[in-house]
Amino acid sequence: MLAALLVFPELTQLDLTGPYEVLARVPGMTCELVAKTRAPVASEFGLAIVPTATFDDVASADLVFVPGGRGISGAIEDTATLAWVRAVGGSARWVTSACTGALVLGAAGLLDGYRAATHWLSMELLPLVGAIPTDARVVRDRSRITSGGVTAGIDLALDIAAELAGPAVAERIALNLEYDPEPRWPGHPRTAAAEHVDELRRATAERQAARRALLERVARQR
Repeated sequence: MLAALLVFPELTQLDLTGPYEVLARVPGMTCELVAKTRAPVASEFGLAIVPTATFDDVASADLVFVPGGRGISGAIEDTATLAWVRAVGGSARWVTSACTGALVLGAAGLLDGYRAATHWLSMELLPLVGAIPTDARVVRDRSRITSGGVTAGIDLALDIAAELAGPAVAERIALNLEYDPEPRWPGHPRTAAAEHVDELRRATAERQAARRALLERVARQR
């Protein structure tokens, strides 16, 4: 079974590497990190990720996964990237994402009429790409599985592991990774201090406005 994980500049590395660590441990799973070229790709804070395949190498996959991050606008505007997501996702058994990767899936036309999750800051953008916003850590709607921000991608990948190989395999993977989260720090608006939520909204307002404008343009062109 082949899992194709999209790599693009300024992605959030944990969006990608968290699910990768899980999926790579699923028996019978081959994971490819797919990008336009095999040149190293810098994540949003500079960590270099080396792709293992190019778009030309991977024309189909059982599972396609898209991470999020600052670079999603560039990924959406890049014709080759969006075309690859649309083509491979259109025939994949599972179409999945973490964080704002859902907006890339939506821009490719893969979330029309599907319930979906994304980072809490971008939930209001999902309708612009045809998705139905659903406030949950992991959302499964038929063949689409999406998750909330960053760390939620690990939960998504464990759910996929359970679906493909059984709950016992997923539990063993979680144990091997010592994935046993506790609510030590408030990481969602439901639990965080209101002033911290407001501060983050202000800090990202310009970027969110630019994303909204991009997605509105994409929606008009579809």
